[in-house]
Amino acid sequence: MEIRKRGNWNKLESYWGISQDKVSPDGFSVGAGVAGGAGGDPQDYLRPTGLSIPPVWPWRRVAVMAVGLVLAVVIGLSHAWCVNSIHENLLWFSHLTEVEREISFRTECGLYYSYYKQMLQAPTFQQGVWELVNDNLTESRRTINLLQRMNIYQEVVLSALYRLLPIQGFLEPIYFYIYTVFSLQAVYVIALYLTSWLLSGCWLSGALTAVWYILNRIDTTRVEFTISLRENWSMPFFALQVAAITCFLRPQLRPIQQKVVVWLMFVATLGFCLTWQFNQFILLVQAMVLYTLDCLDLLSPAQVTCVYLVQLTSLLCVWLLQFCNSMILGSLALSFITSALFVRHFQRGVKSGGLLARLGKLFLHSCLVLSLTLSINYLAKQALQLRSDEHIFKFIKSKVGLGPTRDFDASLYLCEEAFGLLPFDTFERLAGTLLVYPYLGTLVVLLPMLALVALRHLSGQETGGGEDLKGGAEDTVVSMRPDVAYNIVHSLFYGLLAFSTMRMKYLWTGHACVLAAYGVCGKELWLVVLNVLHCNSKTKFWSKLMKEVSELREFYDPDTVELMTWISSRTSPKAVFAGSMQLLAGIKLCTGRGLTNHPHYEDQALRERTRQVYQVYARQPPDEVYRLLREAGADFLVLEDSICYERRHRRGCRLRDLLDLANGHVMDGPGDDAPDLVPSPHPRFCEAIKTETPAYASLFTRAFHNKTFHVYRLKKKRKRKAAASSSPAEAPPARHGGLRLLQRLGCRCESHRAYEDNIESN
Repeated sequence: MEIRKRGNWNKLESYWGISQDKVSPDGFSVGAGVAGGAGGDPQDYLRPTGLSIPPVWPWRRVAVMAVGLVLAVVIGLSHAWCVNSIHENLLWFSHLTEVEREISFRTECGLYYSYYKQMLQAPTFQQGVWELVNDNLTESRRTINLLQRMNIYQEVVLSALYRLLPIQGFLEPIYFYIYTVFSLQAVYVIALYLTSWLLSGCWLSGALTAVWYILNRIDTTRVEFTISLRENWSMPFFALQVAAITCFLRPQLRPIQQKVVVWLMFVATLGFCLTWQFNQFILLVQAMVLYTLDCLDLLSPAQVTCVYLVQLTSLLCVWLLQFCNSMILGSLALSFITSALFVRHFQRGVKSGGLLARLGKLFLHSCLVLSLTLSINYLAKQALQLRSDEHIFKFIKSKVGLGPTRDFDASLYLCEEAFGLLPFDTFERLAGTLLVYPYLGTLVVLLPMLALVALRHLSGQETGGGEDLKGGAEDTVVSMRPDVAYNIVHSLFYGLLAFSTMRMKYLWTGHACVLAAYGVCGKELWLVVLNVLHCNSKTKFWSKLMKEVSELREFYDPDTVELMTWISSRTSPKAVFAGSMQLLAGIKLCTGRGLTNHPHYEDQALRERTRQVYQVYARQPPDEVYRLLREAGADFLVLEDSICYERRHRRGCRLRDLLDLANGHVMDGPGDDAPDLVPSPHPRFCEAIKTETPAYASLFTRAFHNKTFHVYRLKKKRKRKAAASSSPAEAPPARHGGLRLLQRLGCRCESHRAYEDNIESN
């Protein structure tokens, strides 16, 4: 695929009447709202009152809240428009053909979108759901329940909405899909805005959070080129859940407000869990955050129990909606929450005694919770025969340095840059927008305060449980609100997760904007910082953002388009294709053909089949590869030169190297190999098959090729009679004579290929 520049025709100026020349020289003024936009004394916004509502609202406070909410919606919609414009200008999406639009959904994104397309192509909604529950195209020779295996309820709901809403006459299905995802990004920004507003009591903090989020778009989101990725659906719900938890932990919240917030928290958690297969690991980290705050007596037991129960209920609801998916029951999050609630219920004297006594009790308490968690998780996996997530634990084991691994599935993750450590240039980019400095400054100030508050609670000098610590004029004042404490520890835990695994940085960077804005707007020096950010943004980042919005490019991938067109027009609708996971997802979306494997990797049997199919890039004899492909039900094999001759990864991380290591063979190229590896007696299959020697030509026939892809049809083996081996060979039938003569003459033109294909099918 290639993203290339277009001509100088400015689509933004033609469509919207907007050009970079028309942008105000002042850019956008964050500080403008200080005097007039806020409508009051700046000191009012330094108070940690947040969105608390008095019994009778003065007109001034109502006006401030209205302005803040309107600004949140405007900024959220502006971000959605910005992302949509970048997506359009990057691919020239509106001018692509239907197959090119579908090809732009790369890897697993295409797989997920194909189910939305499948639901709309079904005669009725009920028939579409039945086809998802009884799917036999995604994995050949297997019938699987996609609603159980994958998190695709969003595609089901979206297809139902498209059928019901009166929009089919003017809005194409693909645009309804991407507009929905981009609208959720507006919800994401609004949720971050509200969280920052709740923490600081100033909607300017929310505005600063949103501005930082948009300016750091490279590190806060990747939605414009991975539209249907599960995290783009779930992250807005996760941000809403964090906002709801922040509101729930605020002091002096009324009972009716608590009930409303708890229901919002449950709905957001349910939406998050239902839309992302990694929900259990994210909730595990969040549960550990709550457990830490509970042990330090920074939250009340009632608050922690309520959030635990919301998480537990959401996971069980998703378990039911996903047809009793065993992976959820065997998740560490469910085991940890259950253990924490159980142990705390029966161990009541943990928070009593002096400092050393309480520390000793907390240590024993934590050991008991950890032991019970591992025991429950082990027993659950043994009872359910669960092996779906074992590759993740192998990855974590190797990641933390508990020993190298030759496991193929774990190595696939370890060799991807997205699962490596967070690059240092991420911090350079975040420092360029002045986000890192207030964020680190906020942590430097608040973490010692949190430690002092926790120490006083553990010493028994304060009751804790979410109360602020207040001292007189002669005493040292050390206080920490529960909502602030939660957000600090939340940012710390997810920051460590992002540092260890780069793909998880999107869980941290958005919340880092919240905490940095809170640190700025919670101090009297915030006006100076806003002015510095305004000047920096006007001269550098605002112009960069406008350049990204106005720069026009286009999607260009003729080889893949040619492949998809050939598959759609020259193969049977029931044909099954084998190849790389990324390409097969696109084949499923664009052609509807059956697959041997796909990118949704959370199934042990599928991972084993993928490893077998990938032997086409290993050093294996042709008959062994043929046997493996036939066992998987493949009719066609698609080979990619970009994988066979891969140079993107270093030696040891190329796909062919991972296969060689798993097979015990020496890797290609110069370098050291383990002493137990031996040279393979066979050539690499993806290279040797192109020679069309008899050993390969007798099993595979090349049906299509271009400079990127090579498609081979698997021939059907003919069974010979037992007596044929002892008697002279009879003359072949007349219809085969022409074919064998052509083969002797070495004629390989396309008409003879078609004749050969016709003979094989008969």
